[in-house]
This record gives sequence, C-alpha cells and structure tokens, in this order.
Amino acid sequence: MAAYGTVMLGKLAVGASMDDWRKGLEDWKRERRVPGFQGEYALLGDDKRTIVSCVSFESEQAYRRLAEDPEQDQWYRERIAPLLEGDPQWIDGSWAD
Repeated sequence: MAAYGTVMLGKLAVGASMDDWRKGLEDWKRERRVPGFQGEYALLGDDKRTIVSCVSFESEQAYRRLAEDPEQDQWYRERIAPLLEGDPQWIDGSWAD
C-alpha cells in the first residue's frame, strides 16, 4: 500500500516562527503518538512567513483516522491554528514512489 498524506500551504502568523512550528511538531509527536505517522518536512519560504508542511502516513486509513479524530481537531485549533494567519490550503493524496 502506498504512503498517503497531506501538504499544507499557509502563512505563519505575525510573531510566529519556524522554531514555534518545530516545537509544535515535537510536542504533537510526543503527546499524540499517532499510529501510522511516518514523518513531516517543512519548508519556510524566503519571505520567512510562507510555510509548506508535507506529512506522510503509512496508509490512507491511518491518515483518515487522524483527520476524523475530534481530539486532533482540538489539538489543531489550540496549538497549530494560532501559529498560522488564516486558514491554510490542504492537499491530500498518495505520495509517488
């Protein structure tokens, strides 16, 4: 089964930094311990505000379980959304080999 995941394209909120983003990811990995999570790469644009986050899961089912989890929604709203300016764009799909 091919890896599945999501790409988020957004803008860091004024006052938020890439260090804040990295800390949030480390907290998430330690506290949530999501089954099927494989990894995340983040790119910070030259403007120092545009952020692209690429997240990989072992399967679409593992990703969907997380996406439909009310605890994840709460985590996102409390811990991630404040780091972003507005709503980011999400692109879900299969990772090419």
